[in-house]
Amino acid sequence: MNVPNSLTVLRMALIPFFVFFALADMGAAGKYIALIIFIIASVTDTLDGYLARKNHQVTNFGKFMDPLADKLLVCSAMICLVDQQRLESWIVIIIIAREFIISGFRLVASDNGIVIAASYWGKAKTISQMIMIILLLLDLGGVFDVLERIFVWLALILTIVSLVDYIVKNKKVLSMQN
Repeated sequence: MNVPNSLTVLRMALIPFFVFFALADMGAAGKYIALIIFIIASVTDTLDGYLARKNHQVTNFGKFMDPLADKLLVCSAMICLVDQQRLESWIVIIIIAREFIISGFRLVASDNGIVIAASYWGKAKTISQMIMIILLLLDLGGVFDVLERIFVWLALILTIVSLVDYIVKNKKVLSMQN
């Protein structure tokens, strides 16, 4: 297994530990351990893609598992934040629904020999979601409450924009039949 794929597997392995510390009743220590785990896992997302492209180590495993690992990490974090009453469930439902829709869309495209690459909007969505999660996990209060709300709304808007962008750019996939 190459280094980029190992980083993807590491990211997936970190998710249960993140969830445990995010939800455990350990006070500030648990919260900060969860935050550190989330940041490490988020950094592996950037690093594995960079290394795979730089070292020409892009694999089918990576193409499939990297986006899945990202979705599992972000969705797990948002569900934990709903449990902590730091994020509204309707926002998380919209974000997770988008992930299911795009995953289904990519599956149909793949069955027809079409690869749907990540777009600028999709990347911006992921970055805004990760920043939102970090801010919500930090829970610094004060002026940061405003910053949290800005990133919640930014992540939600970019989620919707990226969904529309994927569908519009790839609408031919919707009319394909096997």
